Amino acid sequence: MSLLPQVEGTGMRGQADLFLDYDAPPGPIRRPTDDIIVKAKPRSESFEAPDHEAAARMLEATGDYRVLRRLQPRPVVVSRAPCDGEKIAVILDTETTGLDHTRDEVIELGMVAFLYDEEGRIGDVIGTFNGLREPSVPISPEITRLTGISPDMVAGQVLDLEAVERFITPADLVIAHNARFDRPFCERLSKGFQVKAWACSHSEIAWNGLGFEGSKLGYLVSRCGWFHQGHRAVEDCHALLEVLAAPLPSGAGLPFGHLLAAARKALVRIWAEGSPFDMKDKLKARGYRWNDGTDGRPKAWWVEVDEETGEVELAFLRREIYRREVEPYTQKVTAFERFRSAR
Repeated sequence: MSLLPQVEGTGMRGQADLFLDYDAPPGPIRRPTDDIIVKAKPRSESFEAPDHEAAARMLEATGDYRVLRRLQPRPVVVSRAPCDGEKIAVILDTETTGLDHTRDEVIELGMVAFLYDEEGRIGDVIGTFNGLREPSVPISPEITRLTGISPDMVAGQVLDLEAVERFITPADLVIAHNARFDRPFCERLSKGFQVKAWACSHSEIAWNGLGFEGSKLGYLVSRCGWFHQGHRAVEDCHALLEVLAAPLPSGAGLPFGHLLAAARKALVRIWAEGSPFDMKDKLKARGYRWNDGTDGRPKAWWVEVDEETGEVELAFLRREIYRREVEPYTQKVTAFERFRSAR
């Protein structure tokens, strides 16, 4: 049996008609919604935007959320000259057509110049540079996917190498997050890079011992609480600067201070030429790397150690590897020679 009310001569009523008042006197049918009055805000009232930062802090305060903020580059103070005791450092990043500096080419160069003092405190940003370059070799779809740079973007683009020279000339230190990769590419672009001291924020900071679980730039940026447009040269430079200036979670100062201390150290590169073949695993386990000799350097296992531990390493080679008195070939390596390619 239907529980819906019936009206004589009309059959089953529609659902909307269930709201009719059957005891009401004849006249226009009124529905409950007819009494609702919607009042619009006066046009003079301004819209108040939500306080997103306050909301982010509230989420963080619960301990159940971590909030990433968009990384905002520091303003550029173009007219700022170094004061007494201040020096200039340049952070740079390259995007290239591949990994081989002898065949592949730079398609983008980004640089950020900033001031710093002897204690490792970071000052103002005093300049930026960003330029695209059309290579003589094709840009593969994979490189476009990784960098966001397409052949159309670089068509007809040429780097102003005179402007690059002017930018890096006053720099006391050049920093890259993978200097072993970037330095050879940059030295092919300009001889000015060949005479500079270089530092690597990837390999010369002991990130794992300073409260981090990795050393990739994207991880470091997010670990510090930011996100940014990665894999574009100048954006990565700005991001690296903020990472270097962020207080370490371990309370051990700033990452830049650790990088500066590492850059000031001289290392000894030791070549274990002619070492017995059956000792290769022992050398590899101790941190030695193999060089195949195609770059003009010795075909041998090699390692870089602090000057103060150089004699200890030589003693290890004589005792554990050669098992006789030898004088392995050694080189003193400073920031001016580090990360340079032999080719």
